[in-house]
Amino acid sequence: MSRRHEILRRAAEIFERKGVAHTSMENIAQAVGVKREAIYYYFSSREDILLEIILPQSSALLSHFRNAMATPLSATEKLHEAIRVHLSGYNPGYLEMSVMLRENHYFKDKKKLSELRTIWHDMTQLWVDLIREGQNNNEFNPNLDPKLAAFGILGMCNWMSRWFDPSQDATIPEIIDTFFTLGSQGILRVENTSTYNSERAIGSE
Repeated sequence: MSRRHEILRRAAEIFERKGVAHTSMENIAQAVGVKREAIYYYFSSREDILLEIILPQSSALLSHFRNAMATPLSATEKLHEAIRVHLSGYNPGYLEMSVMLRENHYFKDKKKLSELRTIWHDMTQLWVDLIREGQNNNEFNPNLDPKLAAFGILGMCNWMSRWFDPSQDATIPEIIDTFFTLGSQGILRVENTSTYNSERAIGSE
């Protein structure tokens, strides 16, 4: 492992545990086993370290998602693939993924945020386009706002950064299947769905 890579890895561990705001360059240096000046040789600030942790993860996620959306799969199959792509980033790079989703608000420099914002905007748009595709193909509920539906699924996936522990929680494949079921079928039993919809219709009269 190169010194630069070791700094990024140790910084990701500390950022995930303490948060960027509560991490000093001295903390990172101690974790790497070098003097603080050695960290500054590679990075000028915590923000630069954070950017280099987040940007490759974000770029890779967008690239994988674009490839998945370009396949001839049905919208339902693409939904499963989109969730798989998004959540697979937690293993083995769960630290980097958690930091990416929890610390993206830290940047104050607008220029450093520009590339990340473009990536996140494109990612969100792909999710919205996926929902619209499913609605146009009569696979998804046409009454849902595609943007709200996309944000709902993304929020569910992103919140995993708050609780996922690869040593204790369910496996990534189990979580993918659970989230796909929630996103595609909801939480109600199939036989209860029609009853619930009927009761809502009566109540609205």
